[in-house]
Amino acid sequence: MDVDELTRRLAELAIAFGANVQPGQIVFVQAEPDHAPLVRALADEAYRRGAKFVDAFYFDPQVKRARIALADEETLDFVPPWYSDRILALGDERAARVWVTGASRPGLFDDLDPGRAGRDLMPRLKETGKIVNDRTTNWTIVPYPTEGWAQQVHPGGNGDALQRLTDELAHVLRLDEDDPVAAWQERFRDTRSAAARLTERRFDAVRFDGPGTELTVGLLPSSRWAAATFETVDGLEHKPNLPSEEVFTTPDPTRADGHVTATKPLVFSDGSVVRGLTVRFEGGRAVEIDADEGAANLQARVAKDDGGRALGEVALVDREGRIGPLGTVFYDTLLDENAASHIALGSGFGFSVEDDADAERVNQSAIHIDFMIGGEDVDVTGITREADEVPVLRGGAWQV
Repeated sequence: MDVDELTRRLAELAIAFGANVQPGQIVFVQAEPDHAPLVRALADEAYRRGAKFVDAFYFDPQVKRARIALADEETLDFVPPWYSDRILALGDERAARVWVTGASRPGLFDDLDPGRAGRDLMPRLKETGKIVNDRTTNWTIVPYPTEGWAQQVHPGGNGDALQRLTDELAHVLRLDEDDPVAAWQERFRDTRSAAARLTERRFDAVRFDGPGTELTVGLLPSSRWAAATFETVDGLEHKPNLPSEEVFTTPDPTRADGHVTATKPLVFSDGSVVRGLTVRFEGGRAVEIDADEGAANLQARVAKDDGGRALGEVALVDREGRIGPLGTVFYDTLLDENAASHIALGSGFGFSVEDDADAERVNQSAIHIDFMIGGEDVDVTGITREADEVPVLRGGAWQV
């Protein structure tokens, strides 16, 4: 599939199925400048569906680089108030949102102080977590191939890196199907079924065992497992991530114990990479964070607030998806987190618990950082409230 065809088909999928844009809605699109062809295609498709206004917001990573390199360190946490106001207004207006990923300049911050880089979270804003938990917008995140990103994923070669990445994205997005929406509906039936089975078991905790990993994560009494198909408070169904192969829930932020080794690089939305990550947890807190590369960047981010060292998500991924079997490291969390089970430091999802008392215990933070800890050699076991152990994933296959 060529890039133009992928752009057209992805825009249709993102607007009509992912974000499920409705007539009369405002549509907010966030992207990097190199994503402009997709942004324009998204605008065309949104207006065809009756959108009232499409607001294209471009965040330039090279401008962020200048800030990290040159700004007074005490200003690196500053966010202009109109950025926050804009995000909150999207919820008030019941707007639709599309966020485009795919780093256009991978490695742009590699020569900068990782501690300084970790203090600037832009373009992520804490207010985004509020409108997600309030369920006031229908939204989706989709990847778009750029030459810079392609060279990171497929370095060297015969000059075909962009075509290889484009073909892989078409495959994992199911755009190579005659009817991508039908293909996704079939996959979501499978993940919703898995989520329902896990919720029915009401596990007290889940344990991960694999090379360099022995981690037990406690769950809240009413933690509910879900697939990545959401519904707004107004009843609009949308798919927050395309592609998505996970089932997830909100853990108890006071109960995580053991150590874990990341099975893929951790990549932040600005393209910064943490490699060889290891984390040790005690009493729900990440008490030690180390890495072969980029540890200071993550350490700076989790220090943003008290909730930064606790968990807000635990997600399981089976081997039936399309991303993991490729064996490609995409250096993009949207994709890599759907190749392997993962956990997230930072804010949790209030809508993933069923009891109001449990909802008040969900972790709160300005950050939400997913990193991959699963694989076919990592066993996942459910622990019941009676301390019985139940196999959940073995070799990447569901056991429940």
